[in-house]
Amino acid sequence: MTLTVTRLTELATAWDSVLERELDAARALRRELHAAPCISGREHPTVARLVEELSDYVPFETVAESGAVGRIGPRGGPAVAVRAELDALPVTELTGAGFASDNGAMHACGHDIHQAALVALVRSAAQLELPVALVPLLQPREETYPSGALDMLEAGVIGRYEIAHVIGAHVHPGLPDGAVSAAGGFINAAADELEIRITGRGGHAAYPHQANDTVAAIAQIALALPEVVRRTVSPLRPAIISVGTLAAGEGAANVLPAEARIFATMRTTDPDDRALLFSAVQHMAQGVAAAYGAAADVRRIEGEPALINDRVLAAGADDWLARLGVEGADAMRSLGADDFSYFCNAAPSLMMFVGVRTAGENPQPGLHHPRFLPGDEAIASVARALMAGYLAAAELALGIEHRRGPAETGDE
Repeated sequence: MTLTVTRLTELATAWDSVLERELDAARALRRELHAAPCISGREHPTVARLVEELSDYVPFETVAESGAVGRIGPRGGPAVAVRAELDALPVTELTGAGFASDNGAMHACGHDIHQAALVALVRSAAQLELPVALVPLLQPREETYPSGALDMLEAGVIGRYEIAHVIGAHVHPGLPDGAVSAAGGFINAAADELEIRITGRGGHAAYPHQANDTVAAIAQIALALPEVVRRTVSPLRPAIISVGTLAAGEGAANVLPAEARIFATMRTTDPDDRALLFSAVQHMAQGVAAAYGAAADVRRIEGEPALINDRVLAAGADDWLARLGVEGADAMRSLGADDFSYFCNAAPSLMMFVGVRTAGENPQPGLHHPRFLPGDEAIASVARALMAGYLAAAELALGIEHRRGPAETGDE
C-alpha cells in the first residue's frame, strides 16, 4: 500500500509538470471555443473540435446524440470519469473581448473553461502511466432538458466504461479567485418546474359576477406559494418556489380571461420534501381555484435530483488540492441545479467549484450574465481540481484508505 501511495504522489508531481506544458495550447483553444459557442442540442461542432484535439490520445464514441466518451489508461478494471459540459446559453455577449461570440449564443457559464481544462488534463495524462483508467465525458445539454447526463447514463456509459467515480469542476464567481471548494454532502438542489393552469368562465370586466376571475385566482396562488413552502418544509432544509412567468389575458383592460397560468421553479434538498411540497402546491392551487369557481390543473416537470457529493471523495480531493498547492475554500452549496447529480446517483462522485474573476467588473457578474468572462488562468485551476478529484478517486479504486492531510480540519 505504501508503494501505491508513493506512486500516486509521484504521479501527481509528474502530472502537474506535464500539465503546465499543455496550458498555452489550452488557452488558445478556450478562446476559440468561446468565440464559437453552440447552444444545447446543437453542440456537434464543439464536440468535434474537442475530439480533434484529443484524437491522438483517446478513441471516442458518440453518445447522447451530441456527446462523446473515451477511455485511456489500463484496459480493464475501474475507471475515473472527468466531465466537461459542451453547451452554451442563448445570451448575447457584452464582454467586449477580442474573442467574444457574435452568433447570439455565449459561454456565460464557463463551459469553455471546463472544456479547455479537460483537454489539457487528458493530453497531459496520456503522457503518463495511469494506475486507474481515465474516462473523459464530453456531455451535451447541461443547460436544458432532456438532460445530457441522464442520456449518457441511459446509454450505458457507466457499465461499459467501468466507471467507479465521476469528477466535475465548475467555475464560480462567489469563491476567491483560484480557490477550490470540495465539500461532501448536499451541494445543489433538485430542480423541478411547476405549471399551474387556471380555467374558468371568461366574461366582461363590468360584470364579474357572471364570470370566474382567473386573474384574481392566479394572483392569490402566486402569493400563496412561499407560504406553502414555509408550512410544508422544515426551515432546516432549504427549499424555495419562485414564479418565473405569470400570464393571463391578451392585452384587453375590460375582458376577464377564461384562463391564467403560472410557470415556476421548485427547488428542494430532500427527496421526501420534493414529493410532499408538490402535493401541497396541488392542494392549495385547487382550493384557491375552487373558491373562485374555477379549476386548477397543476403539473410538475421533473428535473434534476439533488446533487449529493460523496464525503470520502471530497475529503480526499481536498487533501490532494493542498498537495498540489491549490487554495481550499469553504463549502459551496446553493439551490442552483446541475445534472451532474445524475452521475452522483449512479456512482460515488464529486462536483467541485473553482473561484474566478471577470477583469474590470465591479460588482462581479454572475453565472449566465452577458459580461461574465473568467480569465484564462481559470483553465489551470479547473484542470488541477479535476486532477485532485481523479487522485482521490484512484485512492478509492485502488483500495487505499484516505488519511486526512494537514489541510483538513474536520467535517465541513
